Amino acid sequence: MTGYAKTAMLMAAMTALFMGIGYLLGGGAGLILALALAAGMNAYSYWNSDKAVLRMHNAQECNSQVHPDLQRMVHRLADDAGMPHPRVYVIDEDQPNAFATGRNPENAGVAATTGLLRRMSREEVAAVMAHELAHIRNYDTLIMTVTATFAGAISMLANFAMFFRGGRNGGGNVIAVILVMILAPLAAAVVQMAISRSREYEADRVGAEICGNPLWLAAALEKIQGFASRIDFDRAERNPQTAHMFIINPLHVHKRDKLFSTHPNTENRIAALVRLAESSGQAGVSRVQSGPWS
Repeated sequence: MTGYAKTAMLMAAMTALFMGIGYLLGGGAGLILALALAAGMNAYSYWNSDKAVLRMHNAQECNSQVHPDLQRMVHRLADDAGMPHPRVYVIDEDQPNAFATGRNPENAGVAATTGLLRRMSREEVAAVMAHELAHIRNYDTLIMTVTATFAGAISMLANFAMFFRGGRNGGGNVIAVILVMILAPLAAAVVQMAISRSREYEADRVGAEICGNPLWLAAALEKIQGFASRIDFDRAERNPQTAHMFIINPLHVHKRDKLFSTHPNTENRIAALVRLAESSGQAGVSRVQSGPWS
């Protein structure tokens, strides 16, 4: 199934959920209001969800003055993969991590944290960027960014329900509000889980192909997982609906973070990359040691 088909199914499901919650909170009027809201969100998320996610993380676009080496690297990798050049962004966060966004390869961007540039070697950074380019080439980014927008909206409904007043039936309305308060955050988690974990394995495989060495990506994943488990990523904790977009789950501070564990086990991903290296005759290549970006 294509990324566009998956996104259409997601939008239809989220529209139905919005309308159901609207009916619970406000009857027929609430249903109509929710339908209008869902229609607006569908249009907004398709055209602007990538920009919204980049704003959430205060991403700064690279240019000739801002991390030009990273921009050149990504553009060379894109050329090797036969892809359009994506926009390249840097996020000022100590935790090493990265994500891709955009509705199609012609309107895409990749973002890396400053921690990734400080803590990884050039080969490892290249492997991580190649993984993100694979998401773009596979059209994963459309559904990833739309999902992030909808998950945030669902969580917002829970906060709205806390202050909801009125309704034709006071007792029934209280029950509806309680249900929304409980179920809306759970629904946000379910939306996150709607993103198939298999996409990460496929992006690992294609990313290894783009960068030329599966062991570079294996080494990067191992290091990022270690750093992510002990370095806070404050913006990601404030916007947990974007966690599934990162190469490694950036969340670890709050108990709720377990709800957003949309990534496959990192050890399994590394093992798959090692097997890929063995099958391609690269098993004897040493893992890249930790080294400075610049």
